Amino acid sequence: MKTIMAKSFQDLSSKRQFHWTAKVSNEEEVTSKDSSPNRNEEGKTENIKVHSFKNPEVSNTKSSTLNTIHENKAEDKQESSSATRRKLQTIAVARLKSVLTAFGRNRSNFQQGLGTRVVGTLFGHRRGHVHFAFQKDSTSQPAFLVELATPISGLVREMASGLVRIALECDKEEEKKVSRLIDEPVWRTYCNGKKCGFATRREIGAKEVQILKAVEPISMGAGVLPGNGEEESADSGEIMYMRAKFERVIGSRDSEAFYMMNPDSNGAPELSIYLLRV
Repeated sequence: MKTIMAKSFQDLSSKRQFHWTAKVSNEEEVTSKDSSPNRNEEGKTENIKVHSFKNPEVSNTKSSTLNTIHENKAEDKQESSSATRRKLQTIAVARLKSVLTAFGRNRSNFQQGLGTRVVGTLFGHRRGHVHFAFQKDSTSQPAFLVELATPISGLVREMASGLVRIALECDKEEEKKVSRLIDEPVWRTYCNGKKCGFATRREIGAKEVQILKAVEPISMGAGVLPGNGEEESADSGEIMYMRAKFERVIGSRDSEAFYMMNPDSNGAPELSIYLLRV
């Protein structure tokens, strides 16, 4: 009995050992199959290469960001350069405008001023003072209009006796900015070497415009314009006038001369006016 039980126990333990051994061998076989390299139909070993792939969306985003940054920098540079260019253009235009304005002002002053040939008109009420007006032409505004302290009747007598030389002198002030000679406000008057008081520069008014308009068709001559019917006085009554063309000669910025031109161009001028700044 004991012999039979011992035999059966040995058989059972041998079967268990066989099954464990078979199971272990099967697992090792499966593991070896999984870890073994792939073989193709011809039995050759194929090596599997593992490639690392980058995400295209991430790379595109980075590149677009860099492009945007470069574009922004380029736009900023372009805007700054265009702003600087506009600023320089504005400055250049402003300077050009100022130069053109000054040139136009000087040109207008020259046009409103006098050339080398001018129209001169001497006029005044019979009992009034002498007025001298110089115009560029017969239709332009006077560029130089002065009132002398000399009565017009006395000047007519001087001219009847011979040649008349009238000198107008003004003082040169070093502190004052140099201006045109014809813009001086006050003058000392000399007629044929004799002092005759002072002359004052005048602005043209309605009365002077009316007188010059009346003698506008006259190129050269002398006469009397009728008064307004009132009693003759220093500012009313008949108006005596003399009109002629003068030649203007500029010696310097401090000296000018006006010579009355004779129609026959013979002999000395009957009337000469000198402007001096001393």
